Amino acid sequence: MKKNNYLEELCRGAALSRTQQLQLITSLSIPAIFAQISTVVMDYADQSMVGRLGAVSSAAIGLVASSTWLVSGLCQAAGAGFTVQVAHRIGAGKEKEARALVRHGLFCALFFSVVLSGICLLLSGYLPVFLGGSEKILGEASRYFLVFALSLPFIQLSRVSAGMLQCSGNMKTPSTLNILACILNVIFNWLLIFPSGKIDLLGKQIFRPGAGLGVTGAALGTALSNVIIALLLLWFLLKRSPALHLRKEEPLPLSGRELRTAIRIAVPVGVEQAIMGGGYVLATRIISPLGNIALAAHSFAVTAESLCYMPGYGIEAAVTTIVGQSLGANRKKEAQHLAWFTIGFGMLIMTGTGVLLFLFAPQLMRLLSPDPEICALGSRVLRLEAFAEPMFAASIVGSGVFRGAGDTLGPSMINFCSMWAIRLTMGAFLAPRFGLMGMWIAMFVDLWVRGALFLLRLKMKPVSGSAL
Repeated sequence: MKKNNYLEELCRGAALSRTQQLQLITSLSIPAIFAQISTVVMDYADQSMVGRLGAVSSAAIGLVASSTWLVSGLCQAAGAGFTVQVAHRIGAGKEKEARALVRHGLFCALFFSVVLSGICLLLSGYLPVFLGGSEKILGEASRYFLVFALSLPFIQLSRVSAGMLQCSGNMKTPSTLNILACILNVIFNWLLIFPSGKIDLLGKQIFRPGAGLGVTGAALGTALSNVIIALLLLWFLLKRSPALHLRKEEPLPLSGRELRTAIRIAVPVGVEQAIMGGGYVLATRIISPLGNIALAAHSFAVTAESLCYMPGYGIEAAVTTIVGQSLGANRKKEAQHLAWFTIGFGMLIMTGTGVLLFLFAPQLMRLLSPDPEICALGSRVLRLEAFAEPMFAASIVGSGVFRGAGDTLGPSMINFCSMWAIRLTMGAFLAPRFGLMGMWIAMFVDLWVRGALFLLRLKMKPVSGSAL
């Protein structure tokens, strides 16, 4: 049995040894982890280049960053109801039904993103004011969010296409294209953020073209890379995927049952993303009165920490595929066992990345900003958060387990309680007294409680796929 056939063999009823289970998890996780890391590198490129423009420009991006997470999360939710069903249909050997879900899922997700884009365009001028930004950063923050809003349909198509390819077991294509997106983003940023000028290369002065658009250039660079990658992912999904590419001669009707199931899965995910994203926005509102240094340090620290937890999101993508296809093949016992095994694997990996985060927090911050005050403050909060990474992994991978089973309501309730009852309540109390450290203490407690609740829920309610 070849390693890359383990998922197919599992769905056919084969029993996998512990070593084979680990090979299955790693073979699906590693490409997804690289995809997530490439996304983080893209954020590093944006913020590091903008960081060279000063604390004001950095704070402008930091002010609206939480709002972009909220909107991106809603886009992810819009496609979740279809991607999970695709995994189940492939696991059950019903590839024609999976292809129908691809076509209709893309259409529904695109329609949703266009509507959401219009709403964001209307709010772009008011959002920075609502978030409490200082007068100096309002204009740049508004323009950054405006460009982001215009690119939303392509972000949506990229997310949904990548998710469907991953649910079919193809992790490599989305991962490779995410790496390409990172490279394109750096190139576009280099050309759009800074003005034209001469640079030193091997002792020679060489002219470098540049648009000098600053923060707006960073937004445009990311948007252009998203457009290119979205089109490439669509081509691979609709033309090259062995299981999911569309056939002209094949009618692909969508039944009411599938649409209702998609809505039943997507709505709790959307509520969850609104809860989490809304919490991030409110956290920014709590931090804004602390000043531009605190706001920039918070934004940079979140980006620096993401290198630590992105492996967890890569493993989450893998376990959603594994659990979804296993339940589609009616392998419930194996799905539950692999769920626990994968969560343990994720916690082990993120314990290691947490150690690295603690050791190299100052170096990570210096990559993002030359300002010593921002770096010192960001390093302190990162070293605290490093101790929360194992339980953060439990919540991230646990969410992927339940999503693969089509069970999205319970995780949404857990995230609501942990974010709003713990993080925001504690943060609102502690931030005015202890500054940015107070907000990150609240985040630390939130992540520990959230991880414990996900572990408890998986123990009390094994995955079954009954929601599908």
